[in-house]
Amino acid sequence: MRVLVLGSGGREHALARALHRDPAVTALHCAPGNPGTAEIADNHQLDPCDPTAVVELAGRLGIELVVVGPEAVLVAGVGDAVRKAGIPCFGPDKEAARIEASKAFAKEIMAAAGVPTADSRVCETTMQVEEALDAFGAPYVVKDDGLAAGKGVVVTRDRDVAAAHAAACGRVVIEEYLDGPEVSLFALCDGQDAVPLLPAQDFKRAYDDDEGPNTGGMGAYTPLPWAPAGLVDEVMSSVVQPVVDELRRRETPYVGVLYAGLAITSKGVRVIEFNARFGDPETQVVLDRLATPLGVLLQSCAIGGLDPAADLEWRPGSAVTVVVAAEGYPAAPVKGGEITGLDEAAAVDGAYVLHAGTKPGAEGRLVAAGGRVLNVVGTGPDLAAARATAYEAAAKISLPGSHHRTDIARTAAQA
Repeated sequence: MRVLVLGSGGREHALARALHRDPAVTALHCAPGNPGTAEIADNHQLDPCDPTAVVELAGRLGIELVVVGPEAVLVAGVGDAVRKAGIPCFGPDKEAARIEASKAFAKEIMAAAGVPTADSRVCETTMQVEEALDAFGAPYVVKDDGLAAGKGVVVTRDRDVAAAHAAACGRVVIEEYLDGPEVSLFALCDGQDAVPLLPAQDFKRAYDDDEGPNTGGMGAYTPLPWAPAGLVDEVMSSVVQPVVDELRRRETPYVGVLYAGLAITSKGVRVIEFNARFGDPETQVVLDRLATPLGVLLQSCAIGGLDPAADLEWRPGSAVTVVVAAEGYPAAPVKGGEITGLDEAAAVDGAYVLHAGTKPGAEGRLVAAGGRVLNVVGTGPDLAAARATAYEAAAKISLPGSHHRTDIARTAAQA
């Protein structure tokens, strides 16, 4: 199987790494990829949001499966174009991807499918915003209706901050605050059936103890020893399958991974949001544990025929990833800083590094090219061991002004 992965971040490096381990994958390409994917795949410099360029490249390379990483690529209609060209694609078409591209559309789908979620209002005017903030009270939850790379949500007790965010976004969804811990669950879908992956938990705030602004994600871990028994089965039956059924009923079958962001509240499981692609950085730890060959799974989704009773195999133990972020992230990340110590980090037993925002610099150097620069993954027999490994490896890496959280998986590891 000849595979093309679209995207350039840590998620795409994790996907490429898992596909590289699949013996059925005979050729692996990334567009545009990054210096990490270049070590295991052939990189091609193009705009992955350009449907024409992607179709041309896939045709020229004889690609048999296109795997879409970022949400912007899906919203640009690349999946539609690839399928129209007769090439199997893992990733929903533009219409189905609205489950992430529009919070209001996601709420509409959930209402039609009977999926448990927070009460909400779609607001377009200052008066509507004020009325919604009055109705739901603090903590205020204000979500940009469109794509915002994981940073379009404000949760605050400061009403002025909530109102200012709404004004800056334009069209927003304001909803009731959901208490309880959050869980990320990915489900692979072929338009009719769905199969779950391991649940994970990520850390959105920039700093320790969930302080600071929302980010794209500063770390993640799996498995979740504290998760309620039967959680995955419950989510599949009450959330994922009803959504897949509703989208199929609307003649927009969902093919790809459906990411359900969940809150385990005092009233039960509630959906916070859906994403139309693998979450980042949860993918980095979930795919680390997956023993079932990934390429075959994604292909079965793309061409139809996913076995809903498939019993996926998982490696024993745990995985923790720590995100090394550039100075100034998330507000104004500083680019161009030299990165060193990757070989030393990779030499730590049970650890490896995924590239998220890097590029080649002068004289063979590696430099930061984004806000989230590296994902340091640690593995071990349990969360405590995996966590210790990840932080030991992260300590080997040097990037001027960089920062990372020191509390990823700490509470779960101590449980």
